[in-house]
Amino acid sequence: MRAEKLDVWKYSCDLAIEIFRYFATIKDYGFKDQITRCSLSIPSNIAEGVEKDSFKEKIRYIEISRGSTAELITHIYIGIKIDYIQQEIGEKWIGEIDKIQRMLTNLKKSFKEKI
Repeated sequence: MRAEKLDVWKYSCDLAIEIFRYFATIKDYGFKDQITRCSLSIPSNIAEGVEKDSFKEKIRYIEISRGSTAELITHIYIGIKIDYIQQEIGEKWIGEIDKIQRMLTNLKKSFKEKI
């Protein structure tokens, strides 16, 4: 299985790209680095996980990716509160992350069925 064929990988890449573009000109490099790195971590761990041979390893990387979704929600929430992220954009991103989380849960279940 290739990550590029998974909708969850595609959606999470699209979200990471959107976040990178949104923060392209921000001067707070600490915040910018944190939010862009965790957004990038989601599709990266999906890709790394699906290439693993064992389903236990695949599951581990999906869990890491889910952890990154929680981290990203936290950064978005804080970004909204400190006026780095417009409320409606942040809420849209959180909605997209919710969808990604559900997709990751389903992918994890499909891997568990193969153990």
